[in-house]
This record gives sequence, structure tokens and C-alpha cells, in this order.
Amino acid sequence: MRLVFLGPPGAGKGTQSTRIQEKYKIPQLSTGDMLRAAVKAGTPIGLKAKAIMDAGGLVPDEVVVGIISERIDETDAKNGFILDGFPRTVKQAEALADILLQKKINLDAVIELKVDHGALIERIEKRVADAKAKGEAIRADDNPESFKKRLEAYHEQTAPVSAFYASTGELKAVDGMAPVDAVTAEIERLLAS
Repeated sequence: MRLVFLGPPGAGKGTQSTRIQEKYKIPQLSTGDMLRAAVKAGTPIGLKAKAIMDAGGLVPDEVVVGIISERIDETDAKNGFILDGFPRTVKQAEALADILLQKKINLDAVIELKVDHGALIERIEKRVADAKAKGEAIRADDNPESFKKRLEAYHEQTAPVSAFYASTGELKAVDGMAPVDAVTAEIERLLAS
């Protein structure tokens, strides 16, 4: 099972990816997680990405595409994977299509979580409150200013990716405002059809 999850920040991509990952025993390849790991490790790419992510910006395509290409070659991704947070631009979607073609791999589906943007701010606030309550670290990009920039970047750069995948026939939309279990059930229904 090879999937892409699309949707604005806070839409539930990570939550749904985790559920599908557990069911199908495939890795969730979150570019955000991969980049945060590089930041934590203090790699040159990580240091460059940190400044950009802290400001709410997007990391350059060549860095992200390279990370994805290498990652899908790893053993645990041979039977499938979930891309969460990638592609973010039509250029990245085209680069991914080229990579998959070279590797002779097809996507099974592109799932877009449709959500109400006003509710997203509430979700981010809840995520921050839950993390604080659990004593977990708060992500640097989970603050109102960075979140606003992330939403603006999504609308300008990532929303057109939906049209790209609609044109290929791979896009499947799901109501991301439904309860979490209902969203999961709808995704599983779409994957089975």
C-alpha cells in the first residue's frame, strides 16, 4: 500500500497515517519528522531546515525530494509507505511521480483530508494544550504566527497539489471534520474500493 496524505496543517494527517501504518504494517514517512530528526541531529541540512521551519517556511524542494527518494529505498518501505506532508507543491508532486516511475512504483491512492480552516486553529491549540499536559515538548512551529504562515503557504503552494492528483485520477477526498474513527473508516473504505 503506497499512499499520500494531503491536507492543511492540523487536518489529522499524522493521526490517520499512524492508524493506516498499524493496519498495513507500512512506515509513515513524515517529512516533518525526518526534517526534525535532522534538526535534532544537528546535520547541515537540519540546521538549514531549522531556521526555515522556525519561521514557518517550507524547506527547499531539492532537500525534501532527496530525503524522500532515499527513504523509500529502505527495507521497511519495500511493501509500501505513507507519505505525510509530502508533496507540498506541484513541483514536488511531479518530482515524486518521476522518482516512482524510475523505481517502477505506483501510488495506490492520494487521500485529501478536507477540513474547516477555522477549526484548524482550535485543533492546534488543543494539540499544544495536550502536549503541555503530558509534559511533552511543544513544536516550535505550533504557535499562532508560525501556524498562520503555514496555512498561507498551504493555500499558495500545497492546495494546487489536489488539482494535480485529481487530474491523474488518484485523489480521494475525505471529510476530515468527522470524528477520528469515522475518518479512518472512510479512508479504509476508499482503499478497499
